[in-house]
Amino acid sequence: MVALYWIAFALAWLIALAWTRVTLTALRHLPRIPSLLDPRITARLTSVTRNSSPEISLTVILPARNEGAAIESTLRSLLAQTIPLEVIAVDDRSTDETGDLLERIAAEPLPPGKFLKVLHVAELPAGWMGKTHAMALAARQAGTRWLLFTDADILFAPDVLERALLFAHDSGADHVPLALTLTLKTAGERFMTTVIQAFTLFTFRPWKIADPDAKRDSVGVGGFNLIRADVYRAIGGFEALRLEVLEDLRLGYEVKRHGYRQNMVFGRDLVRVHWASGALGMAHNLTKNFFAVFRFRPAPLVAFVLGFVLLLCAPFAALFAPWLIRAAGLVALVMIVLGHRYSSRHFTGIPLLYVLTLPAGALMLAYSMLRSMVLTLHRGGVVWRGTFYPLHELRRHCGPLR
Repeated sequence: MVALYWIAFALAWLIALAWTRVTLTALRHLPRIPSLLDPRITARLTSVTRNSSPEISLTVILPARNEGAAIESTLRSLLAQTIPLEVIAVDDRSTDETGDLLERIAAEPLPPGKFLKVLHVAELPAGWMGKTHAMALAARQAGTRWLLFTDADILFAPDVLERALLFAHDSGADHVPLALTLTLKTAGERFMTTVIQAFTLFTFRPWKIADPDAKRDSVGVGGFNLIRADVYRAIGGFEALRLEVLEDLRLGYEVKRHGYRQNMVFGRDLVRVHWASGALGMAHNLTKNFFAVFRFRPAPLVAFVLGFVLLLCAPFAALFAPWLIRAAGLVALVMIVLGHRYSSRHFTGIPLLYVLTLPAGALMLAYSMLRSMVLTLHRGGVVWRGTFYPLHELRRHCGPLR
């Protein structure tokens, strides 16, 4: 019993120190990440971009498969932007009204300076993911200096693209991923987002993204990947990532690996997405992604699951232990609360009370990770948007993410 006590004591304090280090580091560096809501950018929303020239410097690439419920709102928010732009929307083998909606909007009189081209994919070529093929197809037809790769369920604030281009110009960035703002409609969605916030503290250092020497720190955001067209082509484009499940992250990795400048930015409410409905919806949406994060290797995923559950559950369990262990649990919980308060204030608006749900959230996230692995192994591949992608092909083509 004495040996077990000292093992628990050492483990509790190691976890408390880990939370302290990670949280204090994040609280120190997160405020330094650029924001598109910076007053200096707001002050420059002038004739410099709006009234100088009708020249189009940006093409928005919008792949869509069975997005009839959301794509019209996304497209209209793009066509309402304050700058001239071209949108290339790709109907990727949709079986719902997506293609008809796109054609109907394209036939309408468009706002001045806005152009919409609709492409239809009837059959997916061998050796491609549907989304990477759609984006590569559209990118080949774009002749502008900048490309924005996005998704068909995103809502854009009217001046977000103007802000992003101003930031890219001023900072000299080649690639600007913008953190999306999640629209959280239910308690279950807030429950899952709370644990994902904690999860990212240990896995993601966004303040390192702009450091050219931090080669292991890169990012891509599927809903907002703004990249110079010549850089996109120089790194091989999506032709080089044909069967990459996490194509947004790999794009960011390749930008950084090739020595181009990557700057992540924040901007709450500038780009919004309702990612999934309810806790189970969020958990199931992660089925495609989690096993791919670990490059389809079971051992690293299982080890990570065990460590993550321990990090989030042990501080709560320590509250019922002898006082020296309880003190370690309290230290860890204070750090968890501090991290949650910052994330809530700046990104999600989730009440502090949801911290109490973290142990259950950790188990739900563990379920999502293990479900991703088990289903992929059982099926022998990934099923996404009605298309099956064999595991041996995915493993053969997946590259590093860091």
